[in-house]
Amino acid sequence: MKGKVVLMVEDNEHVQELNRLVLEREGCMVLTAPSLDAARQILAGHPVIDIVVLDILLPDGSGLDFIPELKKSTAAPVLMLTSRRGYGDMVQGLTGGADDYMTKPYRVEELLARLVALLHRREAAHGNIRLTRGPLVLDTVAQRAFLHGEDILLQPREYAVLLYLIRHEGEGVPAEQLFEAVWKLPALGNTNAAKTAVSRLRRKLSGSGYTISSGRGTGYCFERENRNCNR
Repeated sequence: MKGKVVLMVEDNEHVQELNRLVLEREGCMVLTAPSLDAARQILAGHPVIDIVVLDILLPDGSGLDFIPELKKSTAAPVLMLTSRRGYGDMVQGLTGGADDYMTKPYRVEELLARLVALLHRREAAHGNIRLTRGPLVLDTVAQRAFLHGEDILLQPREYAVLLYLIRHEGEGVPAEQLFEAVWKLPALGNTNAAKTAVSRLRRKLSGSGYTISSGRGTGYCFERENRNCNR
């Protein structure tokens, strides 16, 4: 669970605070919303969400009715956490798009176990969809990069260059190799496009704690700042 972003839509302050403390102790970032409108605002401003914990009875509507709208904003799995114990509610939730359904009262150990299971199931279905380096996150499904939760608006080739270098972290990648891997064309001595993309990426990575170093004869290297894998 470490490093995962959890959106918790829950209007009960006691439940919200308890879950927040438990999840933060596990290393999660917890975004809390006491209403559907608050959840919409969070989704609009924080697109990197790993999992959603959603109540049904909320001040401005039903969590069950909100699921289709939620699924348009995020691919994150949804765990319903509610006092509604009826069989019909559970069936409606699971057939309506929720990935799991859990009723109150509950043990926090079970909540954590269910969240971990949902995350594992998602990763098994889609592979490792996120690459995280400190505050830098690459979503390999959406092909977007985020720094401190903000989309850094990479162009497709910039994203592809960054992904390739991260997957070769600590290695020197020659400009010709980088160009051929990303542009799918023979370099033939022309690597200006790769050099331009790297230059733009260096600016966009400012504040991440990472950079792309370069050295004569050793190529480009994605690494932490103040280190030099080309030495």
